[in-house]
Amino acid sequence: MKFGPAPLEEAKGAIMAHSQKVGERMIRKGSLLDDAAIEALRAAGRLEVICARLEPGDVPEDIAADRLATPLVSPLIARSRAATGRVNLSAEVPGLLRIDTARIDRLNTIDEALTIGTLPDYAVVAPKDLIATIKIIPFSVPGNVLSVAEALARQGASPPTLHPFRRLNVGLVVTELPGLKDSVTDKTIQITEARINALTGTLLPPVRCAHHAEPIGRSLDELIAAGADLLLVIGASAVVDRRDVGPAGIVRAGGEILHFGMPVDPGNLICLGRIGERPAHELPGCARSPSLNGIDFVLTRLFAGLPVTSRDVMRMGVGGLLKEMETRPMPREKATGTPRSGAAPRSAPTIAAVILGAGRSRRMAPYNKLLVPDKAGKTMIARVVDNVLSSNARPILVVLGHQAEQIEHVLGGRPVRYVHAPDYAEGLSASLKAGIAAVPPECAAAIVCLGDMPLVTGRMIDRLLSMYDPDEGRLIVLPTFRGKQGNPMLWDRRFFPEILQISGDSGARFLVGKHTESVCEVEMADDAVLRDFDTTESLTTLPKGMRPVGVE
Repeated sequence: MKFGPAPLEEAKGAIMAHSQKVGERMIRKGSLLDDAAIEALRAAGRLEVICARLEPGDVPEDIAADRLATPLVSPLIARSRAATGRVNLSAEVPGLLRIDTARIDRLNTIDEALTIGTLPDYAVVAPKDLIATIKIIPFSVPGNVLSVAEALARQGASPPTLHPFRRLNVGLVVTELPGLKDSVTDKTIQITEARINALTGTLLPPVRCAHHAEPIGRSLDELIAAGADLLLVIGASAVVDRRDVGPAGIVRAGGEILHFGMPVDPGNLICLGRIGERPAHELPGCARSPSLNGIDFVLTRLFAGLPVTSRDVMRMGVGGLLKEMETRPMPREKATGTPRSGAAPRSAPTIAAVILGAGRSRRMAPYNKLLVPDKAGKTMIARVVDNVLSSNARPILVVLGHQAEQIEHVLGGRPVRYVHAPDYAEGLSASLKAGIAAVPPECAAAIVCLGDMPLVTGRMIDRLLSMYDPDEGRLIVLPTFRGKQGNPMLWDRRFFPEILQISGDSGARFLVGKHTESVCEVEMADDAVLRDFDTTESLTTLPKGMRPVGVE
């Protein structure tokens, strides 16, 4: 193909490169320059025109797009007619899209003139959703280049294939524990049913039972008898081991556990099993939320009739970091997080840090644990405050009571605000209430840090802050290690009134059970979130450089 300016007498039959208005006539880009167009240009005083002139063997863009699209069409995938060098492919039914990424990459590297763009592999699609577009970039393609692409596209199955969702009957076992509100269970069932319906399935009447292996096993038997094709268990307490209550219930029903855990977050604590040929899975705690999580990766494949083996799960890590992600074609109630291209980014909420440092340190008497210096001369409270200062939490409120002046002295010069708890001797709740009451009104939430946990880093705190999202229902954020809940804990402002009603020597952790539907657990890489140092003996377990002088 020749491209560039050409004299009008040589331009007949060429392709117009740029739209031009000539008198009352618009000669559009891509149109063929016929006698009438040439005369209109000449009458307007033009002597030449920028155009594309095909050479022997060149294939015009629409014909090329049509030929390349033909081998890419497979059952349940529709195509548009070629126009402006483009053909679009779309889904005819709801299902799971598979893309042979290696073959698409090879097609796209044949020549810059040929391009194929698709949705991601394993994308969930609805009828009429665009799944791929074939675009010829210039006005024509050399015939030999197009022939190579056609041959590659015809090797084996079509690179895009659509696996339609099957209408499965799904059985759900929901376990209960004393103190778990009925509203939590009801909401869990509602969210699970919405997930199943979005995949064209039907949720059988859910079965509620005690959080023990034997009743779970009986409930699964009951659902199998009712015609369940797929079995799900969601526990009142999150599964933490393949031998935990839920998996044990699957085994009691004659099943086996195939895999525990996955490299998808949220969704790490999923347990996959089967009873006979029926998949039987225990859901992670995040399945209580409508947001995209690991269970969606599994359910979409099962409904599409694709196997989910242990190896399949282990290969879900790339693309498995789901927090704050928005543009994923999966069923979810509300998109949040990373803004779409061109959208204004959402400003991060202001979250205060409340550091509790008012206690009397009775278990380490006569010493105040917060003021014991390490071998570098740095006190525990100073180390905790410096860790919090390295996070994104602001402002930082340090609650003081016992030996307040000494603590202020060792923290001298640090950009923190001091809050005095006059009733600190009454117990932990007095310090907590003083700190929460002092959180500025512009703060959406507060993360409560303990003054005797110096191993919790600013990076750990930032990870908790990043998970706070009122739109997604993540209103209470707390860290876990191997399933055990730790500190610090983040609280949305709506819980402040309840915290201010607490009395005695206790914190706010009991509210977690009361508001389970609002809790987001964040699994941490080490046990720093479980380790406080409030006895002389515990100081010996600190890293050597952080131990006080004389403690080995």
